[in-house]
Amino acid sequence: MTSTATATPDKTDRTLTLTRRTRWGEAVGETLIKAVALVSIAAVALILLFVGKEALPVLTSAEVHKEVTIRGLFAPTAAGFVWQPVGDVPKYNVVPLIVGTLKVTLVSLFVAVPVSVAAAVYVAEFAGRRGREIIKPAIELLAGIPSVVVGFFALVVLASWIQTIFGTEHRLNALVGGVALSFAIAPVVFSISEDALTSVPGSYRQAAIALGATRSQVVLRVVLPAASPGIAAATVLGFGRAIGETMIVILATGNAAMLDASLGHSVRTITATIAQELGEVVVGSAHYSVLFFLGASLFLSTLAVNVLGEQIVGRMRRKLAGGK
Repeated sequence: MTSTATATPDKTDRTLTLTRRTRWGEAVGETLIKAVALVSIAAVALILLFVGKEALPVLTSAEVHKEVTIRGLFAPTAAGFVWQPVGDVPKYNVVPLIVGTLKVTLVSLFVAVPVSVAAAVYVAEFAGRRGREIIKPAIELLAGIPSVVVGFFALVVLASWIQTIFGTEHRLNALVGGVALSFAIAPVVFSISEDALTSVPGSYRQAAIALGATRSQVVLRVVLPAASPGIAAATVLGFGRAIGETMIVILATGNAAMLDASLGHSVRTITATIAQELGEVVVGSAHYSVLFFLGASLFLSTLAVNVLGEQIVGRMRRKLAGGK
């Protein structure tokens, strides 16, 4: 009895000490996570503040307004929609850059989203264990390839293939840029879509099979609708990744600010324009302010797309849950 009575307090003390250490460790971990989150938010806010500050002269500076106005950025001139910032009469119309960005981005989504979602469905629903262990890492490995390498591949190899197959007028064009960009966003769409598909409860599949559904019917009518919010989120993130890419579009699109609907003509994107011109522009000039205005617009448009995407995903989840 004496030994038992002596051992019990020691065990209780060790338990209390371990509990205190665990709580202390959890408190430190929570504090570090909060600090990292606050630093991240502050960094994004400071970047936006700096970019907005440098872009503000487009709206407020009389000196800048001698060369460019908000209306002039979007309205056609006698020469049409022209981006030609260097010359005796600089022209800062950003419409060709916006259209070029959208053309390349939409082509990349049109190529990457169906292929990535189909691959995710195969890996999640049909592939065996061995196939899953090979296919999933192979696709996700694309995310580790530097974008300059993808752009160089598009410049040297892909452009010739596409021109031979489709007979495009320009060797480097929106189609080449979009297809090359799809290599960059495919891993993002695939990973999130595959996670969404594997998160669908197995009881959904079992219930559908018990009702007589085939494997393909289970996937098309049960699993995909249940995973649709995750697939929508993957598409939104892919759009954000595509619209912000720089090196691939610099190397693969031809960098000609042309305004037309053809995918076979060279285009120039907003990110390529900023990357190529900001290093040589005169600080404080109208050209400098317009480039920062483009950067701020790109930042805000990406933020708006992400917020809109969250709203759409939220509505889809509520609808699937039986709400409105």
